[in-house]
Amino acid sequence: MSTPQSGPGATPPGKGLILDFGGVLTTSVVACTRAFCLREGLAPDAFLNAVSVDPVGRELFADLERGAITQEEWNEHTAPLLGVDPVNLLGRALADLRPEPTLTGAVRAARRAGVRVGVLSNSLGFEPYDPYAGYELDTSYDAVLLSGRYRMRKPDPGLYTIMLGLMELPAEACVFVDDSARNLTPAQELGMAVVRATEPAATVAAIETVLGLDLTDQVR
Repeated sequence: MSTPQSGPGATPPGKGLILDFGGVLTTSVVACTRAFCLREGLAPDAFLNAVSVDPVGRELFADLERGAITQEEWNEHTAPLLGVDPVNLLGRALADLRPEPTLTGAVRAARRAGVRVGVLSNSLGFEPYDPYAGYELDTSYDAVLLSGRYRMRKPDPGLYTIMLGLMELPAEACVFVDDSARNLTPAQELGMAVVRATEPAATVAAIETVLGLDLTDQVR
């Protein structure tokens, strides 16, 4: 019978790592949308302002994340706020988004070390643009929760409780990583350790500290 590993590179059984998608497992959403704005002849922060500052646009984006409207409906109603063509608006805005290799590499290393890894993300819909294509969420992660399927959105505490059930772990065994401070609060209140995602290498270093694992040297 094999004995549990100990020391650097090993982790106690029953640990979980839960990550946000956009801006954590992906390259910078801010840089991506600014590039879109420049292509469309808009001010660099026009897209971010439309979805987070403008009250109409903010509510539309919240409805998209909750699954209350389709992506096509979001495209149609948000385009006039920007003065652009609605056809595949979200796909055009996120065209430059790519997997963040430092984080996705750390995910692979964590899973090899025995950590259960999940994704907890606010949903953006799947048609006509699938933002999750190419990330192999079904095979590279142990649990995936996209908010629109539950008619909620982060930071609704109910989503975090559902996620823990999907992870089959207690809150105290899990680390939650998100680039938004407000999305960390419910996780922390449930008893999870939290990491605010910033620059990728710093984010991985913070995860390593909480898990007690060397993920960087194990990335491949």
